[in-house]
Amino acid sequence: MILEICIDSVESAIAADRAGAKRVELCAGLFEGGLTPSAGMIKAVRSRVTLGVMVIIRARGGDFLFNDEEMEAMLEDISVAKKLGADGVVIGCLNANGTIDEDKTKALIAEAGPLPVTFHRAFDMCRDPFEALDQLASLGIKRILTSGQESSVLEGADLIRDLVKAAGDRIIILPGGGITSRNIHKIAALTEAPEFHLSCRRPVESGMEFRNLRPSMGAALFPPEFSRRVADESKIRTIIQNG
Repeated sequence: MILEICIDSVESAIAADRAGAKRVELCAGLFEGGLTPSAGMIKAVRSRVTLGVMVIIRARGGDFLFNDEEMEAMLEDISVAKKLGADGVVIGCLNANGTIDEDKTKALIAEAGPLPVTFHRAFDMCRDPFEALDQLASLGIKRILTSGQESSVLEGADLIRDLVKAAGDRIIILPGGGITSRNIHKIAALTEAPEFHLSCRRPVESGMEFRNLRPSMGAALFPPEFSRRVADESKIRTIIQNG
């Protein structure tokens, strides 16, 4: 079973590597769906693991309608990621009408070359997934990350299965969104997909002994200051061994 693990830390990268995952998608800002990680994080991860490192290139959270200034930043981020040893990049640009922005996608692919490019879950915001699949395949995208245009892969399993069939050997359909060690084998059977994208995380308590609980460094939803989530090596290994 080919697994791509979504991560935001060196610790998670090492856990995924030890467990036998095929690659990681390295992100910052997972709370916003994934943003471009820093150069320092890319370098630190690359120097410590041998598995594939796919770097997400996303200038900000929110929608996937990027302006020229954001494109400039993302093109530079791709250049930096390549220099630091990334094995591929993960992108996603849409037009306001819910179609693939082919011009921006082409520019990002050209900058990434010859590295493989994944189109992320911006795909799930497309108005016509089959039209988008054909466009992305013709542009040379390697794989599409999708939840089947639903809130989770289980809910979108029927569409994912149809996309896998429509894709054939032109492009890889990579289900991602709500996949866990408990449901992945069911999802594999339902979708017939060849690869799977999941975070497989566990909570880790902060090592801080002194804790001022009055202020919060997060926004309105107040993410916890004294725990975090990292990739669970044992869960990943179990999935692979039972695949």
